Amino acid sequence: MSTPLPGRPVRGSRSGRPLFALLDLMTRRWTMRIVWELQGRALSYVELQRACDGMSSSTLAARLRELVEAGVVERDGGGAYALTPLGADLPPAFDPLVAWSERWAQRHVADS
Repeated sequence: MSTPLPGRPVRGSRSGRPLFALLDLMTRRWTMRIVWELQGRALSYVELQRACDGMSSSTLAARLRELVEAGVVERDGGGAYALTPLGADLPPAFDPLVAWSERWAQRHVADS
């Protein structure tokens, strides 16, 4: 499976529209969790695996490869993984979805 990038065919878009490429990348298993855990900090491979409880090493390696190729994650001088400046823009971009999900969760709790 190749890394989803704008301009390449991806799930939902044969032309590789940037939004669909982003959604394909971010909805791969564990990808959003990795980005979440790297917000504002760099983590070694082992630290990142520990932070993402339950992720297999093969899945972590595959997701990190994809995120590095996509320009979202990089390795720092000490070998730790961190968000690139572009990658650091992702968590705030998801703030409206986080807010919506909280309202959604409150409604379901209220309806229970």
